[in-house]
Amino acid sequence: MSSQPANSKGAATRELIIDRAYAIASREGLEGLSIGDLAQAVGMSKSGVFAHFGSREDLQLAVLDEGGRRFGEFVLIPALRKPRGLARLRAIIDGWFDWVRENQHGCLVMSAISEYDSLPGPLHDAVVARVQRWRSDTTRATQMAIDSGELRADTDPQQVSFEIFGIALALHHDTRLFDPKLARTQAERAIERLFAAHSP
Repeated sequence: MSSQPANSKGAATRELIIDRAYAIASREGLEGLSIGDLAQAVGMSKSGVFAHFGSREDLQLAVLDEGGRRFGEFVLIPALRKPRGLARLRAIIDGWFDWVRENQHGCLVMSAISEYDSLPGPLHDAVVARVQRWRSDTTRATQMAIDSGELRADTDPQQVSFEIFGIALALHHDTRLFDPKLARTQAERAIERLFAAHSP
C-alpha cells in the first residue's frame, strides 16, 4: 500500500495546527502559545500536537516561518511584478503598510522582534535572520531605484532601508494605539519626505 494518503493527511494536519497556532500567536505572541490551548483549538490531544512538532520551540519556529511566508506573499511577491526602480520600492512599502492595516492584531514577526530581541537562542536567531533578509530586500530595491536614476547616486541604500523600517515600525505601533488612518497618513508623509531628500 502507498504511504501517500497517510503522508498527505499528516501534512494537512500539520498545516491546520500551524494555521491555528499562527492565529493565536498573532494575538498573544509566540510566547503566548500554549500546547494545551492549541490542542483544544484543533480538537487534538497534546500528544497529537507534539507528534507533529518535537517541542514547543519547534512549533514556535514553524509559526514564525509561517508568518514570514505570509508576509512575503502579501508584500514582496506582488511588488516584484512592478518594474525595477522606485515603482517597485513604493509597491513594497505600500504592501507593507497594507499588511499593517489588514492584520488587526498586529504583525507576528514585528511582535517577535519585541519578544526575542534580548533573548539568546534559536528564536532570537530566526527573528534576526528574517529581519536581515527583509532589510536586504528593501536595500536591494532601493539600489535599483538609485541605478535607474530615480534616487540620487550618493544615496546610501542601507540607510534608506533602515529609515523605511523605522517608519513602518512607527506605523505598526500607532495603528494599534491611535487613529489608524492618521497613522497611515503620517507614515506616507514620512516616506515622501525620505524620497524627496534623495531625489535627483
